[in-house]
Amino acid sequence: MRLKGKTAVVTGAGSGFGEGIAKTFAREGANVVINDLNAAAAERVASEIALAGGKAIAVTGDVTREADWNALLDAAVQDFDVVHIVVNNAGTTHRNKPVLEVTEAEFDLVNAVNVKGLYWSVRTFVPHFRAHGGGSFVNIASTAGVRPRPGLVWYNATKGAMLVASKALAAELGPDNIRVNCVNPVIGDTGLTSEFMGVPNTPENRQRFIAGIPLGRFSTPQDIANACLYLASDEAAFITGAAIEVDGGRCV
Repeated sequence: MRLKGKTAVVTGAGSGFGEGIAKTFAREGANVVINDLNAAAAERVASEIALAGGKAIAVTGDVTREADWNALLDAAVQDFDVVHIVVNNAGTTHRNKPVLEVTEAEFDLVNAVNVKGLYWSVRTFVPHFRAHGGGSFVNIASTAGVRPRPGLVWYNATKGAMLVASKALAAELGPDNIRVNCVNPVIGDTGLTSEFMGVPNTPENRQRFIAGIPLGRFSTPQDIANACLYLASDEAAFITGAAIEVDGGRCV
């Protein structure tokens, strides 16, 4: 088991990529703290992990709020003593549409979740990692931060910010044995798929997006989880500041 004896916090783990990451980490021996804004979803994933023989707890929380991050750390420490890995997966988007149609409220939300959420994660967990000799952040960015396209301007910008911040954090926190890496998914089937597409998630509309992916399909939660597993594991002990595109060739 590649994460035996480790504890991982996964935000936005009540569905989609986060659920896939949490369940994969649990299968590989990690204790997993399931964070999500949706309490029922978080409890479901934690229960399914437990039924499969793993260890998990559910902690409801909003990644834009400092108090919720503090509660997340407290719950993790209470149940599992030490946190070794934090996966910043929680994210949101504005709908795919012309830039002048994006409202201020939409702009504020996407920045609060995607950028400020990372800020609070770092503020909360860096002191904990330092106190225990190191740790690993795996941040779920996006191909949108590498090859941005029209219609998602401010979402693209937040993922670009995450990528640059992650590299800067890797440089600054390396002496503390804290690694910071990113995974960049291409579009997949999540609760936000129709928002990313800007049209209903129909087979016909999906094909328009699949046409730009050389390997000919959307990403899956397992695809993303596999990359996160590698970066979180001791196999990647000398890797920091990296970003892995899990995109079927989309960014080539």
